[in-house]
This record gives sequence, C-alpha cells and structure tokens, in this order.
Amino acid sequence: MTRNILITGGAGFIGSHVARLFATKYANYRIVILDKLTYAGNLENIADVCALPNVEFVEGDITDAPLVERLFSDYAIDGVLHLAAESHVDRSISAPLVFAHNNIIGTLVLLEAARKAWAGNYSGRRFHHISTDEVYGALPLDGGVFTEESRYEPHSPYSASKASSDHFVRAYHDTYGLPVVVTNCSNNYGENQYPEKLIPLFIYNIVNRRSLPVYGSGCNVRDWLYVGDHASALDAVFHRGVVGETYNVGGNNEWRNIDLVKLLIKIVDEELGRAEGDGDSLITYVEDRAGHDLRYAIDSAKLMRELGWRPEMSFEEGLRRTVKWYLANVEWAERSLKRG
Repeated sequence: MTRNILITGGAGFIGSHVARLFATKYANYRIVILDKLTYAGNLENIADVCALPNVEFVEGDITDAPLVERLFSDYAIDGVLHLAAESHVDRSISAPLVFAHNNIIGTLVLLEAARKAWAGNYSGRRFHHISTDEVYGALPLDGGVFTEESRYEPHSPYSASKASSDHFVRAYHDTYGLPVVVTNCSNNYGENQYPEKLIPLFIYNIVNRRSLPVYGSGCNVRDWLYVGDHASALDAVFHRGVVGETYNVGGNNEWRNIDLVKLLIKIVDEELGRAEGDGDSLITYVEDRAGHDLRYAIDSAKLMRELGWRPEMSFEEGLRRTVKWYLANVEWAERSLKRG
C-alpha cells in the first residue's frame, strides 16, 4: 500500500461517499474507516466498501485517545480525512455539551494522535479537516457570499463547535507545523443521508402523506451541493491542496426552503404517479428555529481556480436521483429512523 488513510465518520452520509471514492479510485491505498456507529452511522452505507481488500473498518469513538493512537501506530496512518461530527442544528440546541465534546475534543484527540505519530516528520502526511459554511454565520437575502476570508460568526451550538474545531486545526499548523488543510462546505444532499435532514425527511413524509414542517415563512436560503461533487472536491483538496490553506466548497445553487420543498413535492408526486400538487397540502409553517441563519452562499472560486474542481451534478438531476434512491430504499429510511 502506498498510503494509509484514516477516514473518520466513514459510515455516515458524506463519509460513506468519500470512503467509496477513495477505496475504489485508489486501490493502492489502505483505507481505515473509523466510525462510532451512532444513529447517523450505518454499516449498510458501506457494506460494498468494507468488502474491498484495501479497506479496514474499526468501530470506535474519535474521543477515545488510546484507540486513535493505536490506529495511527498499527496502520501507519499518513493521511486523515476527518468527517466524524455531530451535525444536526436542532440536536445541538437540545444537547450542546454532546456537540462540544464530540466535535471539539474529538478533533483535538485526532490532532494530538497525528502530531505524536508523525513526530515532526511531515513529508507525505496530511490532516484534512472537513467543516461547514455555518461557521461564517448568516448572509443578507439581497447579496454577498462566504469566502475563505469571511469572518467567523457561528450562531448555533453546532456551528460554534465546528468553528472551535477549525481554529484548533489551524492552531496545530501554526504551532507545530502539522500539515493541515480545511474545507468548509455548503448543504449536502444525496443518497444515504440520515432522514432527519430536510431533503430525506421531507421525501419520507411526502411518501407517507405526513406534515412537512417549514420553519418561519420558508424564506431562509441555502446553497445545495450534491454529495458526490463534495467527495470529488475533498479528493482534490486532500491530494493537491496547499498545506495550511482553507478551501470553500459550494454548489452555486441557492434555493429558498419553501421553493425546495415545493420542488420536492413535484418530483415525488411525479415518481409516485400522483396528481400534480397532491402533496402541497402537507406544507405547514412552524415557529422559526432559535438562531436560524437567514442565508448561506459559498464562493468556491479559489477551489475552482487553483485545483480545477467543478460541481458536475445539476440540481434537478441530483434531486431526482436522490428521490428515486429514497423511494427504492424506504425500508433503509425506516430502519435508520428507528436507530435515532
């Protein structure tokens, strides 16, 4: 094996797509997947990946320092893609200490393990920390985008925990010279996403004619990125990004929540052979979420310019592909919800 890569959270939504890409594209890499298999981590997501000869799966917690240090030693880890994180804003509001522990302490444990294992011999090593655009706070509806120079203004316990972990990653680069790169991405969608997030939850609810709760007036805006395009961006940054740099990853694809919900209804109704507008009556408006950011928009110009990455999936195609996957995997969604 030419490289030994540790992927944390590799049984989760984004992590499973990244693990599959790396394990299949780089057959000469040994891929070690570390996942705690909480409600959002699912071995079903990576059954095909774990069957590959160059993949090892380890069930464990990123906050377990002896375990993480042992993995670095036993597998001679020389690269890390750190995706493991608590990521649901609503859960962070009800359980902020869990988010602080897992997202901050977990990242610190990994950084310390890398620093000790690599012992200043950083040639050919890389620690890639995957973060979120939510660390930047919110944008006005009438314009502006987040760049790599945008000021950090997290508004939820989730985004605050990710902002803190971002700062620790950069501090380890500045203090110890650890070879790090950081990426901040916009909202992801696609296959295998745990059905508490907006798109899979609403697909499931439309199918079962359940309420579609829209926060506030539904005017909050998000930039949506297909998970496969995100995985390809991480591939580019991990292999060709400049050490110490940050790269924003976005889909250049902004949608108001209410417009996205209506498009989802349209696609699901079409796929199920229902009459146009059949699901419109399911929309209900609920009290806005505390600290709900108004708008996110990512500028990916640096990533495109320096590394030649481009998102390839159109939103209409990606959303329809996602809907078809969930319609064909209703039992997967139901099993996932029972674990949560």
